[in-house]
Amino acid sequence: MAAELVDRGTARAYLRHADAADQAEFLQLMRISRHLHQPWISPPLTDLMYAQYLARISRDDHEGLLVCQQQDDRIVGVFNINNIVRGSFLSASLGYYAGAPYAGQGLMRDGLELVKDYAFMQLGLHRLEANIQPDNHRSIALVRKCGFHNEGLSRDFLYINGEWRDHERWTVLHPRRALKA
Repeated sequence: MAAELVDRGTARAYLRHADAADQAEFLQLMRISRHLHQPWISPPLTDLMYAQYLARISRDDHEGLLVCQQQDDRIVGVFNINNIVRGSFLSASLGYYAGAPYAGQGLMRDGLELVKDYAFMQLGLHRLEANIQPDNHRSIALVRKCGFHNEGLSRDFLYINGEWRDHERWTVLHPRRALKA
């Protein structure tokens, strides 16, 4: 059974929460997409890694959202809303990766617009931050197209694939003027 639907989305894509029933399809997609993800990220590739992923996104400060095609419900990518901070900050960091067979088709752009709506309207956040390695031009193009702005460079920001890597901070803000929308 599919996880709870978050948003039926556009004519091409929708979001839903990741769950245990997605394991086989998710892992197969990530395994065939390794060439697309290196050296930028290390998504779950094994049963154990997927179980750890599910444990992380089950916490109240993380969300794991799958982007799925409307036409066949296939998983095309994932967005993770990480380190959600409530109170007067109302902020979170965003991680994401596409499946290689779907890269360049605009489905992740559709998904990111839905994620923004979900983060701002359902989670009540004010700020989303995507930290992207400067040479990851496709990822930077995605956030730029979706209204994110570059706030600067964070040196040695994340430890990925055996080394500390610089990241550009790209952010989008909800225009709310108070803590409550």
